[in-house]
Amino acid sequence: MAKILVDNKNGAFSAIILSLFLVACDSSNDIPVMTVSSNEVVNEQQLETLQARKSVMENKDEIYYFGFDLRASPQEDAAQYLPLLAYLNQKTGYQFRLHFSPKNSSAAKQLGENITQFAAVGASSFLYAQSRYDVMSLVRGLNQLGKAEYQSVFVTKPESKISSIKDFPGKKLALGNRDSTQGHLIPRIMLNEHGVILSDLEKYTYTGSHQNCAEAVISGKYDVCGMQDALAKSLAERGVVKIIYTSRYFPSSGIVSNKAVPEAVCKAVKNALLDFDPQGRDKHTLFHWDKTEMPKGFTDSHDDYKDLREWSIRLGFLLPADKGEDDQQ
Repeated sequence: MAKILVDNKNGAFSAIILSLFLVACDSSNDIPVMTVSSNEVVNEQQLETLQARKSVMENKDEIYYFGFDLRASPQEDAAQYLPLLAYLNQKTGYQFRLHFSPKNSSAAKQLGENITQFAAVGASSFLYAQSRYDVMSLVRGLNQLGKAEYQSVFVTKPESKISSIKDFPGKKLALGNRDSTQGHLIPRIMLNEHGVILSDLEKYTYTGSHQNCAEAVISGKYDVCGMQDALAKSLAERGVVKIIYTSRYFPSSGIVSNKAVPEAVCKAVKNALLDFDPQGRDKHTLFHWDKTEMPKGFTDSHDDYKDLREWSIRLGFLLPADKGEDDQQ
């Protein structure tokens, strides 16, 4: 079984078997992780190579921990983020280590409590962490069109008779993580805009990730899944799901830091991320980066979250007093 080394925050490394990540992360206990074909997973040697690329700088004693919102599976996410941390190690001279949020916490809370100092998060997690902990957005991810935005979709099984959101009442709906923008907040916005509320459904559940959400539909346990666009399009091309509705564009995921990180470190990390070239110079070091929410790298971040912030308050995800910089001017 392949292993990844992550720090246990007690000053020493712990070897954690990847299968245990399924227990540690906020994933569903009754919906299995979707089976991935053998050519889509990393083997032990590949994972060890990814970890070995993380050069340790002897002249930098401080270690910075990097968290993330669960997107696919813990294995897939780790294999994608470890090369990025190796890149940051080499580019900035600082040490970065991957951190997995326990099931009873979240990437946003871990960031606010300074358990992690950096994280890859969606807009929902950022807005929560910004309002509670003054977390700062460094960069935003660029999609395949080179824009800092993304969409959510509703998917069903290809043979389903469900063709629109108006067909949802009385059906079973799967969502991703409660803290997810594409897997929870945007699907809730789509439902609300079409006059559908959760009590109209036969039942709904939070599966913990986009992958688990899709599997809930593929397995037939649920009728509809609200999930992120890139993975849904990939699954639709394989013929295992059908996309029945696509949202408008919303601000994309990005990399954020907490207020405990020194300004010089934030600046170095931001500059390194802006220089990151996943489709060119840095492509050979990466694993399936094209399947992430930032396939074309990163761009400078600015606060254009007003619409999502207002919806978050309206839906009860944020308190009315939780305001960002653009609301206070």
